[in-house]
Amino acid sequence: MSSTLAAILGGAAGAVALVGIVIILIWYCLFHKRGASRTSETGSSDPSQVGRHGVIELQLRDTRRFDIEELSLATNNFSDKNLIGEGKFGEVYKGLLQDGMLAAIKKRRGFASQEFVDEVRYLSSIQHRNLVALIGYCQENNLQFLIYEYVPNGSVSSHLYGASKQSKEMLEFKNRLSIAQHAAKGLAHLHSLSPRLVHKDFKTANVLVDENFIAKVADAGLRNFFGRVDIATSSSQVEADEIFLAPEVKEFRGFSEKSDVYSFGVFLLELLSGKEATESASLYSSQNLVEWVQSSQDRRVMSNIIDQRLGSSFTAEGMEDFILLIVRCLDPSSERRPAMSYVVIELNRIHDKEMNLTTIMGEEGTPTVTLGSQLFKATT
Repeated sequence: MSSTLAAILGGAAGAVALVGIVIILIWYCLFHKRGASRTSETGSSDPSQVGRHGVIELQLRDTRRFDIEELSLATNNFSDKNLIGEGKFGEVYKGLLQDGMLAAIKKRRGFASQEFVDEVRYLSSIQHRNLVALIGYCQENNLQFLIYEYVPNGSVSSHLYGASKQSKEMLEFKNRLSIAQHAAKGLAHLHSLSPRLVHKDFKTANVLVDENFIAKVADAGLRNFFGRVDIATSSSQVEADEIFLAPEVKEFRGFSEKSDVYSFGVFLLELLSGKEATESASLYSSQNLVEWVQSSQDRRVMSNIIDQRLGSSFTAEGMEDFILLIVRCLDPSSERRPAMSYVVIELNRIHDKEMNLTTIMGEEGTPTVTLGSQLFKATT
């Protein structure tokens, strides 16, 4: 009887021990999994991670908050000598921050609000080589400031038809293709975010180039700070900006990734022509460049708007592909326009092919380029 009782007690003790071990193992697995999940969510120093569906998910991080005293010191008390421009947000000053970094400081009147801070935190989390980085903000004395990285070579528009239009770096076709590539990658990155970010104000003046002529898209999401913007205001600047707006934006304010693609098409058209898209296509036409491209039934005559400063720095094949891409981006129907991801792929293809062809031709002499009505083969 005693041996039977001992056996029963021993078996019970073993069962209890087994249950205890199982509980410990389950607890360990759950704790380890939770810790790993926490690490994957917060342990990366990269503010963006690739999500399950291939989109990039942002993690908001602490954004630098500046004191107005530091910004005043950086800009020599907002001296006119440091004033480098004026945009929709307000005056833009070049400033030297206390850590030695050059910055573009945008200033406007505005009351302090948490919505402003939240928007800055979101936009400053977007980091990409071809996007101008938003560094921080300031809200003091009924003023609001946005502090961006400073891009030294200014806007592409200034090199094409502005004060710096004689810049030799911009003249060759391959350089313009490279700038288009960089800008397309920046815009495509915005469209890849989760949630997706539409630029809403993409234009040639918002594509800046650094000391190596690497293009960076500026003012991404800046329109979000303004709420509803009246695009019907009459001024030459508004007219220049409005031509970048897709038909559905002008009519319904239907901003989308495809409206950004349309704006990018206008940008490509200005790269091609070296002129503002608001200008007349020719002395004999009352249409601006965009209207002329959209109404032209014969792509061969589009060679007439190619910037003469390009000279013979391109091949007929590369130019034809570039113009066809412009036509697709400027399609009045948003559904027929390509996605920015496709635009990036196509510009990469055109650039690589153009580089290969001009390099091969360059070994034997100057590339042979067909201009005018002979640029394209006749279509049946």
